[in-house]
Amino acid sequence: MGINPITTTGYPAWRTAKANQNKSSSAEFEQQKNMVKVQKQAPKTHTVYLKTDDMIYSGGNGTGLSFYIKYTPESTEEDPIVKAKGVDEDGNEFERTIHINQINPRNATLVEMRALEAHLGVDKKDGLSSLPMCYGDMGLNDRKNFMDAFRRQIQDMKVLKQQQLVSYYTYSMRMYQNFIDRDKL
Repeated sequence: MGINPITTTGYPAWRTAKANQNKSSSAEFEQQKNMVKVQKQAPKTHTVYLKTDDMIYSGGNGTGLSFYIKYTPESTEEDPIVKAKGVDEDGNEFERTIHINQINPRNATLVEMRALEAHLGVDKKDGLSSLPMCYGDMGLNDRKNFMDAFRRQIQDMKVLKQQQLVSYYTYSMRMYQNFIDRDKL
């Protein structure tokens, strides 16, 4: 038979400790609830650019990154140049000039890949992106190896037995691989 010490309140010590823990949890809960209220008071806004005839792309992702892309007047067939304008994930305006021929899909930003996607005219199958589903959390300056992401996406679709998506992402990856290999021809 165990002996439980009695506290000053007359309850066993283990029961008092549990009550204190519950009070602490309750206080933490109230603090978290108040934090949520503060967050609700200052909602994050998103900017959306509606595509016009002179834009080759308009869109963004779930982080708040939103932008549009247009060819510049200096753009030529040999040196296609685009300008991307928009807001980054923190709501700060940005403007970038991108030389399409300098984009490396093995180390690219989302903005660069969207410019390349639009320039190459990669089929966006029923409004889907031609890019693998890895860009939803990318910020303006984040870089990713999209070719590796394609391989992972294709493998995942094989595991899920989604043959149409395997074919689509294989087609898309081939378009970007052809762009990489263009100088080798």
